[in-house]
Amino acid sequence: MKNTVCLSIIIALSLLSGCSNAQPMPHQKILIVYLSRTNNTKAIAEIIHNNVGGTLIGLELKKPYPENYQATVQQVVKENETGYLPPLKTKIDSIEKYDVVFVGFPTWDMKIPPPMKSFLQQYNLRGKTVIPFNTNAGYGTGSGFETVKELCPESKVLEGFSITGGVERDGVFFVIKGEKAKKADIDVRKWLHRIKLIE
Repeated sequence: MKNTVCLSIIIALSLLSGCSNAQPMPHQKILIVYLSRTNNTKAIAEIIHNNVGGTLIGLELKKPYPENYQATVQQVVKENETGYLPPLKTKIDSIEKYDVVFVGFPTWDMKIPPPMKSFLQQYNLRGKTVIPFNTNAGYGTGSGFETVKELCPESKVLEGFSITGGVERDGVFFVIKGEKAKKADIDVRKWLHRIKLIE
């Protein structure tokens, strides 16, 4: 009887330990697409990539934005007013092979940046799991996450992640490094666990 009980406990423990090492989405193909001007969104994209793997791609434009911050702000305001979608230099092959698509972007004009709208309009994400992430100057995501839902009506859009990055207007650029990067890594891991992408 004791042997039977012991054997049952051993089997139960081995099953539990086997589960703890399993990825909740082991067969999912993951794409991480991001737009980053001051490298803060890129840093978060890399943290996500380190935790879930997949393909990491930074969006580039055929005609980059001006280096001058105010000139870029004026251009983005005009693009938002007119609905202009800047052409992308980046090409993504075989988007249909991906099951999960992370989309990362900073908050510009309290909205999703026009280049990320270009990506979401250009590529068919129907039936995929879409996961937004964001960096901002402390004012939050604005309408960014809602716009992702609007532009991906036939996708499953999961809870997004947002963190304060630089404040380019004030000359504060890349900040997600050192201790802040370590804290960001912890926060990203908690979020990925919450949306069941990692254990």
